[in-house]
Amino acid sequence: MKITILGNGDSLGTPRVYCGCEVCEEARGGGSNARLRPSAWLECDGEEPLLLDCGPDWRRQMEKLSVRSVSQGLLTHAHFDHIGGLVEWADACRWLDTTATVYTPQEVIGEVLGRFPWIGSRLLLAANDAGIAYGGWKIVPWRVNHGKNGYSYAYRFDHGENGKSWAYCSDSFDLSEEEKAPLRGVDLLVLGTSYYKEPYERETRSLYDVVEGVELVRETGAKQAVFTHLSHDIDVRKDYGLPSYVKLASEGLVITI
Repeated sequence: MKITILGNGDSLGTPRVYCGCEVCEEARGGGSNARLRPSAWLECDGEEPLLLDCGPDWRRQMEKLSVRSVSQGLLTHAHFDHIGGLVEWADACRWLDTTATVYTPQEVIGEVLGRFPWIGSRLLLAANDAGIAYGGWKIVPWRVNHGKNGYSYAYRFDHGENGKSWAYCSDSFDLSEEEKAPLRGVDLLVLGTSYYKEPYERETRSLYDVVEGVELVRETGAKQAVFTHLSHDIDVRKDYGLPSYVKLASEGLVITI
């Protein structure tokens, strides 16, 4: 499977509107800290590409990929930074007179249709609570704690032949042992970490920070990790002294597993 990171930013992106910090100003000038909202693009031989989350930067992400049609996708949860592009996707399907299938847990379907009740005629929302098959991979969602922001879903991918596995867990915090279980021993963990060391009270937080993320990777035994959902607190020009098996996501990063 080929994984392309389309967006590696947090809910506000970088630069943040109204923010004049050094990172945002560097990003505003087209620098290396410019980040779109979180999303990924999955490709397997013999399968149509699979969009993972559809945030408000969807249109720009599709243009950068030079993609003219998307037929299927996955959603992690119904927060705006992950579903804000669904209306534009539905409109694009209407313009092409086609439909697309969006897989997500039943709980998320209810929230999406509660906000955008008209999109169902072009985006067919299909429950994937029991998992789906994709190019020899089994893709299974599980519910994870999202701190003050409630809940999200993460996805584990297991290949039936080569034994490879990876997980996408973009929005999580203070996971229970049960919630950590699907992360254990994966070949790759894509994990959301907004800050390097978040200074706010724990009860107000919704994502791991980088320091906690490194510890989670060690605890779960993931062989490699890519940290995404990065806020303007993260300056990719700095050397954070990360372990060799951990890297910060960048827009357009390609991972093959």
